Amino acid sequence: MDIEGFRKAGYQAIDRICDYYYSLQNKPVVPRVEPGYLQQHIPNTAPEKGEKWDVIADDYQKLILPGITHWQHPSWFAYFPTGGSFEAILGDLYATSTPTPGFNWFSGPACSELEAIVMDWITKLFDLDGVFLNSSGIGGGCLQVTASDSALISIVAARSTYMRSHPDVKMEELVIYTTTQTHSLGLKAGLVLGLAVRSLEVTASDCYSLRGHTLRAALEEDLARGRRPFILIATVGTTSSGAIDNLPEIHEVVKDHPSLWVHVDAAWAGVVLSCPEYRAACHLDEINSFANSFCTNFHKWGLVNFDASALWVRDRNRLTEALDITPPYLRTKQSGTGVIEFRNWHLGLGRRFRSLKLWFMLRGFGVEGFQKHIRHSVAMNQAFIKLVNASERFTIVTPPSFALTVLRIEPRAEKLSPEDLNSLNKLFYSKVEERKDIAVTHTILNGTYCIRFCTGSPHTTHAHIEQAFNLLSQTAKEAEEAFLSTK
Repeated sequence: MDIEGFRKAGYQAIDRICDYYYSLQNKPVVPRVEPGYLQQHIPNTAPEKGEKWDVIADDYQKLILPGITHWQHPSWFAYFPTGGSFEAILGDLYATSTPTPGFNWFSGPACSELEAIVMDWITKLFDLDGVFLNSSGIGGGCLQVTASDSALISIVAARSTYMRSHPDVKMEELVIYTTTQTHSLGLKAGLVLGLAVRSLEVTASDCYSLRGHTLRAALEEDLARGRRPFILIATVGTTSSGAIDNLPEIHEVVKDHPSLWVHVDAAWAGVVLSCPEYRAACHLDEINSFANSFCTNFHKWGLVNFDASALWVRDRNRLTEALDITPPYLRTKQSGTGVIEFRNWHLGLGRRFRSLKLWFMLRGFGVEGFQKHIRHSVAMNQAFIKLVNASERFTIVTPPSFALTVLRIEPRAEKLSPEDLNSLNKLFYSKVEERKDIAVTHTILNGTYCIRFCTGSPHTTHAHIEQAFNLLSQTAKEAEEAFLSTK
């Protein structure tokens, strides 16, 4: 393909992307395909000779698009949203048009400098403490792939910091603290690093939030046994229920255990810090006071297409001391002059030019537009909550969190055991899962089987919320009738 061929193909691609978004709400949310469908249509070897672009582009429409799960669909309420905006799409297009590995300033000056600037924009947008600014020269922020990467990097930095200050401690004595509601990223980090992980119990009575007394008791117990807890992964907005760990109480405990690194994982909920009215609920003051690292994903609720995980650290030296490997061939005349070398802020060497799509999105929406998006999603969830509260069939399991509601069927007229209620809700979810016109997910909260309903698509309206509630209600009625007929 030459330049003019690319120009023609690019026009066609943009037209087809626009047509896709015009028709999005008329598509099934979940594709009507089965595992292995694509193997029936694509040869098992690459072509010997190049094919015409029109054929390739048409095959995307015919073969790939029918197998796409539409996370931007207005009736997508599963997991968490996967963000996107036309501004961010164009940012990725421009970024990939000028490939650069971005491992140091010389390899891409604009890449390094824009990332530092944009992360400072977001620091101010969220009202994070000035120590988290790249311009502070103390802490700073950078873009990672996912929250799992951000957590892993923070754990590596925390381990390095702890081992330097406790040189006699053995690696096998180290312990990562999570809770029973922490994302699986904690356990995976333990597997990757070969470290023990202890999940601290959280309860329904505390709305699945980690309390200070639980943390203190675990620390005292482990230290007495010769184990060395060195990091706690606290959460603002857990995956299952949107729970927020009690950072004020945790702060009091950490005062007595200053060697404990606290990483705050706000992968989903962190973007609500853009709205002043939600900052207290997220314990922003405590994040600013004592969190060693903080993470949120713009590719979830933040209008930026995957991937774009934002990580901040209070002390950048803790990262670079753990991760800085600079062989002679990476040294340039800019090395050591104060420019940020972001390769030392993550596990890999090269890094994508992610900041461009964030820059485009933030400029296109502005602070007001971004806040409007967040508030719209919360309002959509409030509309759903109102419908659930008026229902005779559903009950909300735990207090809703921003744009997430956890509910289940609990028939008012029937006295069912906890086991039967779980069985009923499993049946309900299995019937919902069969549908292609809505997507929700399930979870289990301390043995209670629940359904998660999360808003976040900018395309969702009140009409979509009402339609979703009616679909869930009808499916719940069918499940309840089928279940009770067997009793």
